[in-house]
Amino acid sequence: MAIYESGEDYLETILILHKRNDVVRSIDVASELGFSKPSVSRAMGILKKDGYIFMDEKGHITLSEKGLTAAEGIYERHNNISKFLIDVLGVSEENAAKDACRIEHDLSNETYHKICEALESQ
Repeated sequence: MAIYESGEDYLETILILHKRNDVVRSIDVASELGFSKPSVSRAMGILKKDGYIFMDEKGHITLSEKGLTAAEGIYERHNNISKFLIDVLGVSEENAAKDACRIEHDLSNETYHKICEALESQ
Protein backbone atom coordinates (compact mmCIF):
# COMPACT_ATOMS: atom_id res chain seq x y z
CA MET A 1 0.00 0.00 0.00
CA ALA A 2 1.29 3.46 -0.94
CA ILE A 3 1.95 5.86 1.89
CA TYR A 4 0.63 9.40 1.70
CA GLU A 5 2.38 12.66 2.51
CA SER A 6 1.00 12.81 6.05
CA GLY A 7 2.13 9.23 6.69
CA GLU A 8 5.61 10.11 5.45
CA ASP A 9 5.68 13.10 7.81
CA TYR A 10 4.70 10.91 10.75
CA LEU A 11 7.32 8.28 9.92
CA GLU A 12 10.03 10.90 9.48
CA THR A 13 9.06 12.48 12.80
CA ILE A 14 9.16 9.12 14.58
CA LEU A 15 12.65 8.52 13.16
CA ILE A 16 13.87 11.96 14.26
CA LEU A 17 12.37 11.59 17.74
CA HIS A 18 13.86 8.12 18.10
CA LYS A 19 17.31 9.48 17.21
CA ARG A 20 16.82 12.29 19.73
CA ASN A 21 15.11 10.51 22.63
CA ASP A 22 15.25 6.76 21.93
CA VAL A 23 11.68 6.30 23.25
CA VAL A 24 8.82 7.68 21.16
CA ARG A 25 5.17 7.96 22.20
CA SER A 26 2.14 9.40 20.40
CA ILE A 27 2.23 12.44 22.67
CA ASP A 28 5.81 13.13 21.56
CA VAL A 29 4.77 13.00 17.90
CA ALA A 30 1.78 15.27 18.60
CA SER A 31 3.99 17.77 20.41
CA GLU A 32 6.68 17.74 17.70
CA LEU A 33 4.20 18.26 14.85
CA GLY A 34 1.75 20.52 16.72
CA PHE A 35 -1.14 18.12 16.08
CA SER A 36 -3.84 16.97 18.48
CA LYS A 37 -3.36 13.73 20.37
CA PRO A 38 -6.52 12.18 18.84
CA SER A 39 -5.30 12.97 15.30
CA VAL A 40 -1.92 11.40 16.01
CA SER A 41 -3.51 8.37 17.70
CA ARG A 42 -5.65 7.78 14.62
CA ALA A 43 -2.62 8.10 12.34
CA MET A 44 -0.59 5.72 14.51
CA GLY A 45 -3.44 3.20 14.26
CA ILE A 46 -3.32 3.40 10.48
CA LEU A 47 0.48 3.13 10.36
CA LYS A 48 0.32 0.13 12.70
CA LYS A 49 -2.40 -1.56 10.64
CA ASP A 50 -0.36 -1.00 7.47
CA GLY A 51 2.77 -2.49 9.05
CA TYR A 52 4.91 0.65 9.34
CA ILE A 53 5.12 0.77 13.14
CA PHE A 54 4.82 -1.34 16.26
CA MET A 55 3.38 -0.12 19.57
CA ASP A 56 4.06 -1.89 22.83
CA GLU A 57 1.77 -2.07 25.88
CA LYS A 58 3.30 1.16 27.24
CA GLY A 59 2.53 3.03 24.01
CA HIS A 60 6.14 3.15 22.86
CA ILE A 61 6.38 3.40 19.08
CA THR A 62 9.05 1.70 17.01
CA LEU A 63 9.42 1.57 13.27
CA SER A 64 9.08 -1.78 11.54
CA GLU A 65 11.61 -2.64 8.84
CA LYS A 66 9.13 -1.34 6.28
CA GLY A 67 8.58 1.84 8.32
CA LEU A 68 12.29 2.38 8.87
CA THR A 69 13.01 2.06 5.15
CA ALA A 70 10.30 4.60 4.31
CA ALA A 71 11.34 6.99 7.12
CA GLU A 72 15.03 6.88 6.22
CA GLY A 73 14.22 7.50 2.56
CA ILE A 74 12.11 10.58 3.24
CA TYR A 75 14.60 11.84 5.85
CA GLU A 76 17.48 11.52 3.37
CA ARG A 77 15.39 13.24 0.70
CA HIS A 78 14.59 16.07 3.11
CA ASN A 79 18.24 16.51 4.09
CA ASN A 80 19.50 16.51 0.50
CA ILE A 81 16.87 19.00 -0.64
CA SER A 82 17.66 21.26 2.34
CA LYS A 83 21.38 21.03 1.59
CA PHE A 84 20.76 21.91 -2.07
CA LEU A 85 18.63 24.91 -1.14
CA ILE A 86 21.27 26.17 1.30
CA ASP A 87 24.51 25.32 -0.52
CA VAL A 88 23.51 25.86 -4.14
CA LEU A 89 20.76 28.46 -3.96
CA GLY A 90 21.81 30.31 -0.80
CA VAL A 91 18.48 29.92 1.01
CA SER A 92 18.56 30.42 4.79
CA GLU A 93 18.63 27.25 6.90
CA GLU A 94 15.25 28.04 8.43
CA ASN A 95 13.52 28.55 5.07
CA ALA A 96 15.36 25.61 3.50
CA ALA A 97 14.07 23.26 6.22
CA LYS A 98 10.49 24.49 5.80
CA ASP A 99 10.64 24.39 2.00
CA ALA A 100 12.26 20.95 1.93
CA CYS A 101 9.35 19.65 4.04
CA ARG A 102 6.92 20.76 1.36
CA ILE A 103 9.05 19.81 -1.65
CA GLU A 104 10.17 16.34 -0.51
CA HIS A 105 6.80 14.72 -1.13
CA ASP A 106 6.03 16.07 -4.59
CA LEU A 107 9.40 16.21 -6.30
CA SER A 108 9.88 13.74 -9.14
CA ASN A 109 12.61 11.12 -8.81
CA GLU A 110 14.33 12.57 -11.87
CA THR A 111 14.54 16.03 -10.35
CA TYR A 112 15.61 14.63 -6.99
CA HIS A 113 18.43 12.66 -8.62
CA LYS A 114 19.56 15.80 -10.50
CA ILE A 115 19.66 17.66 -7.17
CA CYS A 116 21.84 14.88 -5.72
CA GLU A 117 24.13 15.02 -8.76
CA ALA A 118 24.46 18.80 -8.36
CA LEU A 119 25.39 18.33 -4.68
CA GLU A 120 27.98 15.69 -5.55
CA SER A 121 29.61 17.91 -8.16
CA GLN A 122 30.20 20.73 -5.70
